[in-house]
Amino acid sequence: MKKLVLAAALTAAASTAYAGSLAEPVVEAPVVVEEAEGSSAGALLPILLLIVAAAALS
Repeated sequence: MKKLVLAAALTAAASTAYAGSLAEPVVEAPVVVEEAEGSSAGALLPILLLIVAAAALS
């Protein structure tokens, strides 16, 4: 019975000690989340360019 308990304890200790890996740890870059702008902000610049172009032609 003592040998069985000793074998179980050694097996448990060996499996937790081997749980790690010898490979280099992979460090991932942090994820940067940018807030989305409204759709009207992207349309503002072309509209302003059209107004400036129309004013220059007239």
